[in-house]
Amino acid sequence: MHPEIVSDKPGVCPICGMALEPTTASLDDAPNAELLDMQRRFVISLIFSIPLLILGMADMLGMRGLAIQPWLPWIELVLATPVVLWCGWPFFVRAGASIASWHLNMFTLIGMGTGAAYSYSVVATLFPNAFPASFRTMGVLPLYYEPAAVIITLVLLGQVLELRARDKTSGAIRELLGLAPKSARVVNDDGSESDVDVAMITPGMRIRVRPGERIAVDGVVLEGSGNVDESMISGEAIPVAKTVTSKVTAGTVNTSGAFIIKAERVGADTLLAQIVRMVGEAQRSRAPIQRLADVVASWFVPIVIAVAAITFVVWSLAGPQPRFAHALVNAVAVLIIACPCALGLATPMSVMVATGRGATAGILVKNAEALELLSRIDTLVIDKTGTLTEGKPKVVAADFLAEPESVAQTLLSVRPVENSTVLNLVAAVERASEHPLANAIVAAATELKTATDVETIAGKGIRGNVDGHRIAIGNASFIGNVSAFEETANQHRANGAAVVFVSIDGNPAGFIAIADPIKPTTAAALRALREKGIAITMLTGDARGTAEAVARQLGIDNVEAEVLPADKDAIVRNLQSQGKRVAMAGDGVNDAPALARADVGIAMGTGTDVAIESAHLTLIQGDLRGIVRARNLSEAMMRNIKQNLFFAFLYNILGVPIAAGVLYPFFGLLLSPMIASAAMTFSSVTVIGNALRLRKIPLFE
Repeated sequence: MHPEIVSDKPGVCPICGMALEPTTASLDDAPNAELLDMQRRFVISLIFSIPLLILGMADMLGMRGLAIQPWLPWIELVLATPVVLWCGWPFFVRAGASIASWHLNMFTLIGMGTGAAYSYSVVATLFPNAFPASFRTMGVLPLYYEPAAVIITLVLLGQVLELRARDKTSGAIRELLGLAPKSARVVNDDGSESDVDVAMITPGMRIRVRPGERIAVDGVVLEGSGNVDESMISGEAIPVAKTVTSKVTAGTVNTSGAFIIKAERVGADTLLAQIVRMVGEAQRSRAPIQRLADVVASWFVPIVIAVAAITFVVWSLAGPQPRFAHALVNAVAVLIIACPCALGLATPMSVMVATGRGATAGILVKNAEALELLSRIDTLVIDKTGTLTEGKPKVVAADFLAEPESVAQTLLSVRPVENSTVLNLVAAVERASEHPLANAIVAAATELKTATDVETIAGKGIRGNVDGHRIAIGNASFIGNVSAFEETANQHRANGAAVVFVSIDGNPAGFIAIADPIKPTTAAALRALREKGIAITMLTGDARGTAEAVARQLGIDNVEAEVLPADKDAIVRNLQSQGKRVAMAGDGVNDAPALARADVGIAMGTGTDVAIESAHLTLIQGDLRGIVRARNLSEAMMRNIKQNLFFAFLYNILGVPIAAGVLYPFFGLLLSPMIASAAMTFSSVTVIGNALRLRKIPLFE
């Protein structure tokens, strides 16, 4: 998590105590050893902590007879020891490292609190007579095995959940690497062909790409043609036509046609490999948020240690007899009341309830840091295709007009955006086409007819016979005089649509406009985000004209068009360098580096798995109103966390001086460790109750 920390083997960061992230990605899908270890420790701690919790609450549950049994402390010792000393051992190691480096954090508090509670209880079990009668309740010396074990169990649960999220992020990088095929068909100098491992391909080799295959390397087309789905690179949903001299990219898919390419960049030099590296670097460079609890802990922990030490010295020198027993118990009472039970629950309880509330509103949260940061985001960088728009080209207009002398006048007697008859004729011909827009026209048809004598003219269009009529579809030069339609067609082009013209029996008959429609909820969502003071920048691999047309409709002033994945990542990094807190919303593989680089990455649930795994939040329905809901949820969660921390520290601030004995000279009162434990329990209940209020908060509807 801290890039300056580098190790040649797995371990933990001496600064924050978190596990070190690997600097290089691989396809190795071996289980996460640390996750397996933490899961095992959690299960064992849960098995021992449940009966320990029941025994520790025996008196509160009305089992007074059980609570005073002389053998009970020994049973609790047996149950708590494996939980604290084995299950919680990694936390003590990290706490020791934090003290050694003086980077105090939550592990410092966990180690001190559980260590103090457990150590005190062990001493009280082994040497009960060393404690004065004033610290007994009904003749029984209170023990604190249960708080120590339960804290360890809760922290282990948090570690398991966090490690699972990190493991999914690593899986996203492996999935990126998996986009590249393992082998390719190489065309040898003698004309023969053979399947060769991709690792053996060198620049200059000729490779045949067949329909449906992924392209293995970056290269240039030498022979043939086809349509390539480059959505992982550009984000554009429409496949791109490739002919001789066209560039192709590793990992993209040849949807139709066949061609031979010359390899130019292979292995680690391909654009796909660069994307993988950028995702990995962005993930590693994103330092974790310094939680408010850790900031306070950096001051709170040394103060508590100092207070405990002073308490021990003062009671040893000036306290009543037995001085050592009073000194030891009061010093331990200080550490017990400072035990971070409520402090440890303050953030995770709010996060747990908030993420559950988010899930009911269609928001999946990968980690607490992202949800916390979202409340402070001031800039939203957003992808166009599949995020602002639906990501699937559709027929948005069909305008067919007939000249009086048209042979097809009977077909066109009705003014037609509603006239599906001509559209059905056009779709019949387009069924045989490999043009990227053909599928949108076919999908718009209400009846699929059969065309005969279909002929494709490269670069111009396609024609065929349907129901006794000669139908032609293509550009203006192919159709003929389209002046009657140009003005209306240009209006659709200005709105970002692609236009194809249609003729029937040789007579220009109209045009079809095809575009990627804006999602119906996009405008309202962007308006709500602007009201929150968030600046919006649109990024897209589309042509500038199309991008600006969409931006005009949505009122977006900042537009970056014709950008590649590296450009998106660089734009996010540049905004961050200006001191902005940046969220990135996208849905494609091409957005993955920027999603990982951003302070908060937001993926559309309707997008690719790689985008979802690279992001920190996922909007299940792909609805941008989810960003508004997530922002409101984040703000509510942060208020709740601060309230919880206030409650948690209020008890410590009031309880620590009392535990140290400041009231004894005036009132003869000492804070029994049992009362300290009760205060901890009450503060925890207060924190939990406050966190549960998040279940009812209203979100943007």
